[in-house]
Amino acid sequence: MDELDRKIIALLQLDGRASNAKIAREVGVSEGTVRRRLRKLLDDDVVRVVAVPNLEKLGFSTTALIGMQTGPGKSDVVAESLINLPEAHYVAVTTGAYDVFVWAGLESAESLGQFLRTKIGPIDGVQRTETFVNLSIKKRTYGLVL
Repeated sequence: MDELDRKIIALLQLDGRASNAKIAREVGVSEGTVRRRLRKLLDDDVVRVVAVPNLEKLGFSTTALIGMQTGPGKSDVVAESLINLPEAHYVAVTTGAYDVFVWAGLESAESLGQFLRTKIGPIDGVQRTETFVNLSIKKRTYGLVL
């Protein structure tokens, strides 16, 4: 990956729907060059162009980050169980006080409680959870500064 690839990625981070022609004008190369470079970045799984929903606008007024402590050797099994839950929008195995984090979006505080009791609690390997409810989101970006 070179400086041109980084510039293409940076422009896509600002506008994931930008046309190859627009990107080409911005970086000073041909549209064909941008098309080839972008295809390679996509094929090599360097970038993915996706729509990232605003959960609040979709009716998920309660979002929370849930930290989980798991039994020895259970982190990956717990994480795999979480990825199939529609409420789970981000799942990560981590280091530190918690072995797994899940970012969940739900319709209400009541539905969050039900989610914790009926879907998280019964997962084999979950020993303890701590839930951090988002009061407000001050920054919502998904890109790297390149």
